[in-house]
Amino acid sequence: MTDLGPAGISGRIDTHTHVVPPFYLDWLDTLPGYAGPRIAWSPEAALDSFDRLGIAAGILSISTPGVRYGTNTTIDAIRYLARRVNEYCADVVRDHPQRFGFFASLVLPDLQGALTEARHALDVLGADGVVLPANVDGVYLGTPSWDPLLELLDERGTVVFVHPTALAGAPASGLSPAVVDFLADTTRAAATLVANDCLDRYPSIRFILAHGGGYLPYAATRIAAMLSRERDEDTVLARLRRFYFDTALVGGPYALPSLLAFADPNRLTFGSDWPYEFRPDQSRDFTARLDAFPIPDELRAAIDRRNAEALLPRLAAVGRDLRRGQ
Repeated sequence: MTDLGPAGISGRIDTHTHVVPPFYLDWLDTLPGYAGPRIAWSPEAALDSFDRLGIAAGILSISTPGVRYGTNTTIDAIRYLARRVNEYCADVVRDHPQRFGFFASLVLPDLQGALTEARHALDVLGADGVVLPANVDGVYLGTPSWDPLLELLDERGTVVFVHPTALAGAPASGLSPAVVDFLADTTRAAATLVANDCLDRYPSIRFILAHGGGYLPYAATRIAAMLSRERDEDTVLARLRRFYFDTALVGGPYALPSLLAFADPNRLTFGSDWPYEFRPDQSRDFTARLDAFPIPDELRAAIDRRNAEALLPRLAAVGRDLRRGQ
């Protein structure tokens, strides 16, 4: 290791880092109309990024568009791609058990396929959790049609990483959905989960919201007031605070104060969002802003590592002995 991150930190656990298997990249190239980034990923490149950002271990996940794009892909093809992605991630973890974990990809809106793949990934492949899109064709996580999947995940006490995707409508002209729509997408999913009492009905699921929860911390009081109706607004706020929030692309003087003021300090985890960078070193720059922000040492240790250890016990012993030059 030649670097310990912008503040000389080592031992972080990154709950928001992405994987792009070579065959997945080939699949993206076949998608008509897909204009998203094509990124050449390798375990070696990921480990180099980890070392530069002071990360001991990262939990891999597929980013948008997940394992389905549009409506023309057959169910069998989606199921095959998800299984292949998850087995690839399991192999990476097997080869580097001290540096990687993974959140399994599922095949929604194919509910039966999602249930089958969740069982295989969690029970056979040893996934650390699952990644779910905030919405699929405008149907949001928390909608009752997804209840059978949440029931299964609750039975297993699963960590669910909620990652945004494009909104159901057309994006703003000239703006990638990643600029603003992703933040709204995550916020919609969180509000839908709370509106349908999913956090109470499935209390053993731990939901991590990407990118600091989108707009949720900033708009929490408004959201709670509008969801509460006859219910107590403080009760809804308490439910919203039961989410976990990662710090991916949140570092800075505007979003961080809102996130830190709202979130339960035991439910914040470090996230880099590497390798999806709109410009060179974007992940490193946002991490440097996080490191430069005045955060009490105890809270910083919780964000960097301790909260993720509680979520992901398998990784609790990872990286404690990492030092410069190793």
